[in-house]
Amino acid sequence: MQELLTVGAAAVETGWSARMLRYLEDHGLVAPRRTGAGYRLYGLPELNRLRSLKNLRAEFGLELAELAFALRLRREPRLREAVDAWLAAADDAGSWVEWEQRKHERLLAA
Repeated sequence: MQELLTVGAAAVETGWSARMLRYLEDHGLVAPRRTGAGYRLYGLPELNRLRSLKNLRAEFGLELAELAFALRLRREPRLREAVDAWLAAADDAGSWVEWEQRKHERLLAA
């Protein structure tokens, strides 16, 4: 059977602080199991995810907030569509006028 580690032991094993492990969980980047009493338990899949997260950040210079936002984009289709539309508008110099007009129309209707 696979050994499960507490948050403190997982922190030592991976080089992340216990506080950072809680932050990662709060932002949905890592999901440790929980005991009946609510204690976090980290198994091999979670430890590997933490290690690969360090590698990903090092290779691409990612901030955790950027990664958390990328996760939000995957989970929230409306947000993804809005961001995609906003980015596409930047490619089309004339469409910003339309975007502003729609924004003002929404404000007036509210």
